[in-house]
Amino acid sequence: MPQLIQILGLPFLACIVMGAMLSYLGIHVLKREVIFIDIAVAQVAAVGSIAAHLAFDVEDDTLLAYAFSLACVLLMGAFYAVVRAKIVQISIEAVIGISYAIAAAALFLIGKAHGHAHAQEMLAGNLLWVTWRHIILSLIVFCAVGLCLFAFRKPLSDISENYHQAHEHSLRTVSWGFLFYSLLGVVITLAVRVTGVVVVFALLIIPATTSAIFTARLVVRMIIALATVAAATVFGLLFSYYFDFSVGPAVAMFLGILLVVGVFLGKSAKLSRTT
Repeated sequence: MPQLIQILGLPFLACIVMGAMLSYLGIHVLKREVIFIDIAVAQVAAVGSIAAHLAFDVEDDTLLAYAFSLACVLLMGAFYAVVRAKIVQISIEAVIGISYAIAAAALFLIGKAHGHAHAQEMLAGNLLWVTWRHIILSLIVFCAVGLCLFAFRKPLSDISENYHQAHEHSLRTVSWGFLFYSLLGVVITLAVRVTGVVVVFALLIIPATTSAIFTARLVVRMIIALATVAAATVFGLLFSYYFDFSVGPAVAMFLGILLVVGVFLGKSAKLSRTT
């Protein structure tokens, strides 16, 4: 048991820290109906990191790699904010899908030029090698992001609840949209380094979706989302440890399994109330 805790303790803590921040952002993402914004931004962040690696031969967790990823993500955030407010002929989900396809193609081509190992690491993550430095940096950045989200919670929540109504009432949807996508991008840029693109997508969407099955209250949703993250992380880490499976995909797989369980529990509870 001590050896198990020594090996899996930091990966578990990393998933909890990442999952808490991403779950809250995921609730906003679901309300805004931009479901695939996370995987598109994660792909863009991965492209920026690999571009820095190819151009300057730097590792993923260096300041230059973070800067390249963040620059790409901020540009993409500005693009999404402007497109949603100014271009009504094309849905934002279509734009996100197109940008994801382009970023995925770029990731494949850049990864092929350098060898697929680096690109594969960005997709699957490297949770087993997470350090206290990663966790402390994540806590600092996430606290700063959380303060921004709290300070501007009213306009951000209004836009999340009803974008079109907020836009009609002259709320600065482009500016607030850019702020939201930028904060989301900062979190994803950091999270991708540790958990990988696949786990970032799963942590952002699945816990928020699972919680939405049971309640609309924010506090209760966050409790359910965190419980989902914790349970999936424990199951995923133990599964990968005993069956020699990749950690990140294992955690994502159990998040999906818990979502299916949540759907059945939600339906069962609804049937019991009607009978």
